[in-house]
Amino acid sequence: MSAQDHAHDHNGVFHSHAPAGKMQKAFWLTILILLAEVIGGVISHSLALLSDAGHVVTDLGAIGLSWFALKQAEKPADKTRTFGYHRAGILAAFINGIALIVITVVILWEAYRRFQTPHPIHSTWMFVGAGVGLIINLYLGLGMRKEENLNVKSAVLHILGDAAASAGVIVGGIILYFTGWYDIDPLLSVGIAVLIAFSAWRIVRQTIGILMEGTPENVDLNQVIAAIRSVSEIKNVHDLHVWSITSGKNALSCHIVLDGNLTVSESQKIIREAEDKLKDQNIDHTTIQIEDTNHPHKDLILCDDPPDAKKNVKNPDLKLKST
Repeated sequence: MSAQDHAHDHNGVFHSHAPAGKMQKAFWLTILILLAEVIGGVISHSLALLSDAGHVVTDLGAIGLSWFALKQAEKPADKTRTFGYHRAGILAAFINGIALIVITVVILWEAYRRFQTPHPIHSTWMFVGAGVGLIINLYLGLGMRKEENLNVKSAVLHILGDAAASAGVIVGGIILYFTGWYDIDPLLSVGIAVLIAFSAWRIVRQTIGILMEGTPENVDLNQVIAAIRSVSEIKNVHDLHVWSITSGKNALSCHIVLDGNLTVSESQKIIREAEDKLKDQNIDHTTIQIEDTNHPHKDLILCDDPPDAKKNVKNPDLKLKST
């Protein structure tokens, strides 16, 4: 017998009434920033400004993916996509992360060439391009900073990060204007490239973890097992699997061992209690199968010493292991 959580939390990060409209607005304004910084970078010969434009691409990717994910999440599950269309955004994020790593390499190579042969730079256009980016990014970031949607919050962090990068380019332009020190431009571009690389690697690492159905970073398996076994009627838990359907939406399946004399209504009550405890462990979707104590399993998953754990379990010295 099995049961699934029929009272899913509808406040998840990809719910349909999340602010997709704001993400759409942010997307088009970020394209305006990108055009201003590319044009300003080409006219001024500033690698720092062009590097910041590369950083804007990371923001554009993050905002676009947030917008895309919000729209995809509105599609209902069907026979071919029983979990819905959430992972379309994860695939796009993976491709975006790889592209950003390539951009980083190009920026670093060009910075090396600039160190070898400095280029004259027109600081005025640096101010113009970076100024447009700073103003629009602050407008977007501060305007959405109070949004509770986690998907939107992650995009806002990208936006505010680019505002900081634009501010750095402006500072570099001021130094260049008063000192004529052209090396400040490739130095700033290296710093921005490192920032891009950090963001890109984090995106790639998280998407690989989700696509490989690894244990979510915000889930502690020992605590999950302890939460399940803290329900007094549950004798044991095994065949436990925890994975992410998409970022911020975690799922779990497991078998629990109950007394075979319990009624169906009693068993369902126990499952609902376990599901309520799992919500506190960042688990949104659960599938729990019931078995009695006469159904032996060799591969039990136990935590080392969970709180409120029963002492009458098989193999009490068995350590946590993955299945």
